Amino acid sequence: MSRIVILDKLYNRVIELARHKYASAWLAFISFIESTIFPIPPDVMFVPMCISNRKKIWFYATICTVFSVIGGAVGYFLGAIFYDTIGFAILNMYSMHGKFTEFQQYYKEFGVLIVLAAGITPFPYKVITIASGVIGLNFFLFMISSLIARAFRFFLEAILLWYFGEKIRIFIEKHLGILTAIFVFLIIGGFILIKYI
Repeated sequence: MSRIVILDKLYNRVIELARHKYASAWLAFISFIESTIFPIPPDVMFVPMCISNRKKIWFYATICTVFSVIGGAVGYFLGAIFYDTIGFAILNMYSMHGKFTEFQQYYKEFGVLIVLAAGITPFPYKVITIASGVIGLNFFLFMISSLIARAFRFFLEAILLWYFGEKIRIFIEKHLGILTAIFVFLIIGGFILIKYI
């Protein structure tokens, strides 16, 4: 079975879980494991859950943020302690070694800003959590940056869903990555200007 078919089945299964009676628990679980091993982002569940139950939008955003950050801590320690076994296997599973090597260079240049940037964008967060552990990024700074980045991502989606509802769903699915990437580019660009001016 090809990787695309497997991912497609996982994607559809995650969407189904959004209608499960224990959807909140599943959302927490998906948010947690997506930070280390799971390929499907929690947004796939988060968006339909917010649309179907508007009163719980902020609760769902909090679940995604908290459990994603906790999962990020696990990813950090996988990189710091178990990279040669588990961490390496995870990156190998997603063919991410090239990106991992590339990000090691970025870490040397930008440090914690990389965590902020990748935590907001659709870039696989698991690569960043594991890389942060391997590089030995300060754990406290890693956790603070993860919290800021993940909260920004999920609460931005929540705000858009709160004000625009179903109309914004397709827009979020298609363009959130581009919009957040632009936002991150502006942030990093600002830091670079401050550094060199």
